Amino acid sequence: MKTDIEIAQGAAIRPIVEVAARLGLREDDLELYGKYKAKIPLSHIDDAKAAKAKLILVTAITPTPAGEGKTTTSIGLAQGLNLIGKRATVVLREPSLGPVFGIKGGAAGGGFSQVIPMEDINLHFTGDLSAVEKAHNLLAAMIDNNLQAGEGNLGLDPRTISWKRVMDMNDRALRDMVIGLGGTSQGVPRETGFDITAASEVMAILCLATGISDLKKRLGNIFVGYTYAGKPVYARDLKAHGAMAVLLKDAIKPNLVQTLEGTPAIIHGGPFANIAQGTNSILATRMGLSMSDYVVTEAGFASELGAEKFFNIKSQIGKLKTNAVVIVATIRALKYHGGVKISELAKENLDALRLGFENLDKHVENMHYYGFRPVVAINRFNTDTDAEIDLVQKYCEDHNVRVSVNTAWADGGRGAVELAKAVLEAAEACSDCFTPLYDLSWTIEKKIETITTLMYGARNVEYTLEAKEQLKKIAELGLDNLAVCIAKTQKSLSDDQARRNRPRDFTVRIRKVELSSGAGFVVPIAGAIMRMPGLPAIPSAEKIDIDDNGQISGLF
Repeated sequence: MKTDIEIAQGAAIRPIVEVAARLGLREDDLELYGKYKAKIPLSHIDDAKAAKAKLILVTAITPTPAGEGKTTTSIGLAQGLNLIGKRATVVLREPSLGPVFGIKGGAAGGGFSQVIPMEDINLHFTGDLSAVEKAHNLLAAMIDNNLQAGEGNLGLDPRTISWKRVMDMNDRALRDMVIGLGGTSQGVPRETGFDITAASEVMAILCLATGISDLKKRLGNIFVGYTYAGKPVYARDLKAHGAMAVLLKDAIKPNLVQTLEGTPAIIHGGPFANIAQGTNSILATRMGLSMSDYVVTEAGFASELGAEKFFNIKSQIGKLKTNAVVIVATIRALKYHGGVKISELAKENLDALRLGFENLDKHVENMHYYGFRPVVAINRFNTDTDAEIDLVQKYCEDHNVRVSVNTAWADGGRGAVELAKAVLEAAEACSDCFTPLYDLSWTIEKKIETITTLMYGARNVEYTLEAKEQLKKIAELGLDNLAVCIAKTQKSLSDDQARRNRPRDFTVRIRKVELSSGAGFVVPIAGAIMRMPGLPAIPSAEKIDIDDNGQISGLF
């Protein structure tokens, strides 16, 4: 079997102007980045048209470390919808270079369900992540400059500054450091560090902004720290938000590419789902809805993380109406939750598979809280046996859950036709299903309790003294009406990454609460969350190479 990059490089890629024509766009409507990529100006968003289109969310059960194929399923589903005569577009996040060179080696789908040009999308693409990095670090530089400045010094207390620097690479050595050394001409010494660019609040803001004015306002609302007198300082106080917005003037525009079968693909933004909202931009989703009858999009990790944040943060801010939800499940993940070791997942094990159904049950239940009857997509791997597939299908049917086997990885759009038909049925039955999980007027503690008890299945929530003090300060700032974006492990429904399947009767412990006032949410942190990952013992970067003809290898 060919690798993903070999399949992508062997595809007949269409000029992007031909793909754009399927969306009703002319060449003059695009900002071209070569022959096969383009940006679409925001003027092409038409909310009246968007209101008539159907939005389909792809989420998943709790994943194994390798993931369960949400992107592959999303791309395959969009291709399948087009094969049965529907005008569909897939709207996705941009990959981060950190995971590309770390564990994943690429994040543009897989097999015959990919977006192309795969190499460009996985690497620098159109420079959006670089622009986010520069805007973020501009604010960092202006903060440190203000500490040293005479006239205009705001009296910012360095001990309270929460704004680090970012770069789009896994580099554990940069997590914690001391800057400003070298005497009075060099700066004010203080502790800080680096996060990965996808974890930047600027990335979250870019993906939640509804336009340039809103982008600038949100950038200005970024909380920086306190003065020695206890007064809060925001990016607008440093007069940084205008220049930051300038750096993002092109990054705010969604990117147009294509799938292997020529289906339009809009790829834009990439916040992490276990730290931020984990979905592509509101603008990209609205752009797709403006030009298609059906839009397929995804949310990071499983339903209690990505889907929860998609509905409670992105959908509320962007006034998005979802019509159908797909839950991606794999035989290997269900067996993993049934107690099977990763090294044994390729072997048939019906008993473990049955035990793992509890995890699937919880994610189906989670979507019921929002008013949806989800479709379960069994993303089939070549190690899955017919007996295992039949068992999952029968279980779903016995529990009145729509289910379809998806073979898009091996068969492209043809492998997702039955899934597409099931999703169409679900979408037609759901014109106005969505019910928010909480009201923004509730206290932060009530919002956290609602998410943890309903989405995770926790018994209760505990807070450290530090977290309680931070909640008190957020309330004093008048920002307790913001949304909640809980940061926790993606490896478990609980906040303990070692607890598989469906944990019960557990306590979620919130150790600290961070403020992302520009993005419009608070971030309660449960457990140890890594904002700057490290490279694995054998990083994917070791396998990536280029020959004298410019042919790239090793991305997968």
